[in-house]
Amino acid sequence: MPKLFLLRHIKSQWNEESRFSGWMDVPLDENEINDAKSLADKTVNKFKIGKIYCSSLFRNQDTITRMFEFGNKKYPIFLHLDKSKEKRRGHFIDISDNDVPVYISNNLNERYYGKLQGMDKEETIKKYGEEKVHLWRRSYAIAPPGGESLKDVFKRAIPFYKKYIEKDLKKGSNVLIVASHNALRAIVKYIEKIADDKIIDLEIPYAGLIKYDFDEKLKLQNKKVDWDSTG
Repeated sequence: MPKLFLLRHIKSQWNEESRFSGWMDVPLDENEINDAKSLADKTVNKFKIGKIYCSSLFRNQDTITRMFEFGNKKYPIFLHLDKSKEKRRGHFIDISDNDVPVYISNNLNERYYGKLQGMDKEETIKKYGEEKVHLWRRSYAIAPPGGESLKDVFKRAIPFYKKYIEKDLKKGSNVLIVASHNALRAIVKYIEKIADDKIIDLEIPYAGLIKYDFDEKLKLQNKKVDWDSTG
């Protein structure tokens, strides 16, 4: 059965400072990078991963790079889907047995937080109220000022998922997706058919891992949630 791994990136410095990151590129929190070894042992060191998909945000790519520092003789090579025409994707024929292709796309980015980007979360709550900020962060259709709702993220992430990742899974390949919170929440919503009004309850912690097993028709057979790697 093909396996799909969904991994939220290791905690970033702005996560540690409780600031809205959105599309900003910030480094990982150096106090949390030890999570990489545990994540590697549960994914790339344990299973044969055919392909990895990742957002264009640095914290996600850095999470992948850190994971391959622990016990894996292979290494990731990063291929930017958004910067080349689709027909050129097939020209990467020189990938060796030591390479693991990582396909990068903006479609897997975190939600764009608009005017909230860079703001302290507690200060934002004081300014706008806890209920409103919670709806901006977790509801399906309500967007923060000048930003994206989860519905907006769903509209870009799920067509990408269907076009690339479902195709790989149908071929029997194990796939790892490393992305930010709301892109993963959109994918979970799609896979598990979570109702719009129920998705508000879904949270994936930093370095949180979900493993799905599918049959050959991509019918979900099993789900395992692993938050242990968050420390």
